[in-house]
Amino acid sequence: MNRIVIFFITAIICQSCTQTKQEYLKENRFDLSSSDFNFPECDFNIIGFGAYHGSSKTENVELELLESLTKKESIKYYFPETDFSLGHYFNEYLKNGDTLLLKDLVTTYGNRVPQERTIEVYEKWKKLRQINEKLPNSKKLTVIGIDLQVNYKYASKHILDLIKPTANEPKPIQAIRQMVMLDTASWRIDSTVYSYTVLKDLIRDYESNKQSFLTHISNTQEFEHIVENLKYTFQKERLYRDQIMFKNYQALDSIYNFKENPQFLRMGFSHIVKSREGKEGYPYFFTRLIENKVYDKSKVLTVMGYLTDSKVVWDELYDEEGNYEGYTIEGGYGIGDYEKEYFRGIQNLKDNKISDRTLFRLNKCSSPYIEKEPDLMEVIMQDEKSNGERVKGMSTLEFIDYAVLISDSKESIPIFEMK
Repeated sequence: MNRIVIFFITAIICQSCTQTKQEYLKENRFDLSSSDFNFPECDFNIIGFGAYHGSSKTENVELELLESLTKKESIKYYFPETDFSLGHYFNEYLKNGDTLLLKDLVTTYGNRVPQERTIEVYEKWKKLRQINEKLPNSKKLTVIGIDLQVNYKYASKHILDLIKPTANEPKPIQAIRQMVMLDTASWRIDSTVYSYTVLKDLIRDYESNKQSFLTHISNTQEFEHIVENLKYTFQKERLYRDQIMFKNYQALDSIYNFKENPQFLRMGFSHIVKSREGKEGYPYFFTRLIENKVYDKSKVLTVMGYLTDSKVVWDELYDEEGNYEGYTIEGGYGIGDYEKEYFRGIQNLKDNKISDRTLFRLNKCSSPYIEKEPDLMEVIMQDEKSNGERVKGMSTLEFIDYAVLISDSKESIPIFEMK
């Protein structure tokens, strides 16, 4: 009760001293490209950055946020939009700098979001490694994947990393070892492929006779976490990614102690909104953290990226045999600032930008974004139904804390174009 009273008193005080949005934005903007940039907050449990996929400067923004946050030792864990095993090998890349491994990781990672399977994402990881190398060992970032399984390739490799090779290892492990060594199987999540059958056989044998496996496994917690995520892929019913992310986050907390170690998450922007769109809206990952009282809403920070005068890579093109041929680009639909599809209130950001990568803090006490107007959340559509009715009467601050306006960004280039 006391919290509710304090909240309403604070809201009344804040509203009584609000400026216009234009005035407020001018006083609360930061040039991300400046060498003096410092992210203005450090008291949080988790911070997320998201934007439309497929535009090159989005990767620059992420790196600039990460560099500032790591300098201040504000984060310990880094969550890319990928699964536990791919996260494990991205972590290996940060340690060993193997660029052949990195290229394959980015290619595989892009199976979920092809617009992220790009040269710019590859280069982002190389620069992230440079940032990480400058940190003392105790402060280096650890990469963790909490997303739904992308495919079976790196899960199979990860399993082998956790198994001590012996002459009498279980037959399902021998089958995985042979499959990984030959690397001719399809790794896609599909009940008709060989890797699906091999991994399903492993899990069946493991769960019926755990004792025969345990002597071979070096880290049982990690092994069982991989098993649980593989089992999700064997289910016939639809899998809800954010539900799986939340379950994985809870499970991995026992290993990584998330509540004591702040995290940075990079995903598509839907996953990092802090509220449902209306009472019946779908709860994305950050919303689940808040609704399930994992963290107070004030300790969950959302930084949303918005594109203007920019382009995105849209589709990869393949011939009938499945060989890569090229890609398509979008510069109107797909960037969120187009006459037929744009974010309400984006013009205020455009009017007040100070560079091609301008960060606006929206969540200060004096912010007019506390008003019940869904600026930067409502997508106004000319030819299709928008989310306007769902977010009607909601405030920007129910969803996000910061906005980044990204201007004049070229499309990202598929990694298959890399020479």
